[in-house]
Amino acid sequence: MLVASFPAQAFGTNCYVVAAGPGEQCLVVDPGIGVLDQLDEVLAQHRLSPAAVLLTHGHLDHTFSVAPVCGARGITAYVHPADLEMLADPAKGLSADLTALFGGRLPYSEPEDVAELADGAVLSLAGLEVTVDHAPGHTGGSVLFRLPGAASSWDAEEICLSGDVLFAGSIGRTDLPGGSTPTMMASLRDKILPLADDTVVLPGHGPATTIGRERASNPYLRELIAAPGRGL
Repeated sequence: MLVASFPAQAFGTNCYVVAAGPGEQCLVVDPGIGVLDQLDEVLAQHRLSPAAVLLTHGHLDHTFSVAPVCGARGITAYVHPADLEMLADPAKGLSADLTALFGGRLPYSEPEDVAELADGAVLSLAGLEVTVDHAPGHTGGSVLFRLPGAASSWDAEEICLSGDVLFAGSIGRTDLPGGSTPTMMASLRDKILPLADDTVVLPGHGPATTIGRERASNPYLRELIAAPGRGL
């Protein structure tokens, strides 16, 4: 399995390209702000053809380029229904200061073809099997995408694209519209902690990590291990 990634021009959002191998169809995960040129370079380098765009959640720094990526190729964007309204109006997921920062200066457009993600669904796309875990807390519609990882360069049992649920050493913020600290802690308890230690975590920002590393050192996971009832 081929996994390529690069940071977006704004907010350092990781955009991922996942394929069964070079010369195949691929999935584009979280195409953020200013990624189109880099994405085209990755696609050309590995001779890949996008089959769909997967969104870990609806925040603008993860969705900004979804319409041009999908529209140029006639492909579908997948998002959880709880974050669907942010694809139509990104301001619904932003704080007042972030809305003022953007100030309508970014020419955002909504993708034409959108499909809804469901908790526990297994998507068969681009020759890959992707399991969806609804993990709200950062937003109401945040999800994890899990794929078998044995054939990847990490040789792990599983790969988890965690969006802004789990980072190396931290978790996503919960103070934006739709965020909730108790809900986030419940998602970490119920969806993150049960994963195997060798699961490779590919987060929405920052470097890759593993569940075992985070279980041992991430203060939020350590808190849950010490007090497993925390959350909803």
